[in-house]
Amino acid sequence: MIVLDTNVISEIFRPSPEPRVVDWLASLAGDVAITSVTLAELLAGVRRLPDGQRKGELTRRIDAALEPYRGSRAVLPFDDVAADRYADVLVARENTGAPISTADAQIAAICLAHGATCATRNVKDFVYTGVELVDPWKVDA
Repeated sequence: MIVLDTNVISEIFRPSPEPRVVDWLASLAGDVAITSVTLAELLAGVRRLPDGQRKGELTRRIDAALEPYRGSRAVLPFDDVAADRYADVLVARENTGAPISTADAQIAAICLAHGATCATRNVKDFVYTGVELVDPWKVDA
């Protein structure tokens, strides 16, 4: 299973998304998911924008892109198993002297709970978490 980090999904909403990322996303077969944390980050990001045409258009595009995920098993929750993995992630990062944000630790924990690979551009944010990583900006589709 591939779990898409927020920055991967956000890339497709850019005026000129990176073609390598678009091609990589199009090439995916099998289980693809997002976390409830990523869903919250995307929704909060668009709600922070001032009211207007850009906010409305971005809201529509995000809603359309997330439609296949909502109400399905493709939005992975932060549950009790993930909470247990979260504690492991925090301790591992503390032991290496590398702080981690709450959101990144939760995403890593959810990936670990599901045995999933995390697709992210921010690989450095997930080192020492035990999560298998892929950077769509650096792979060939």
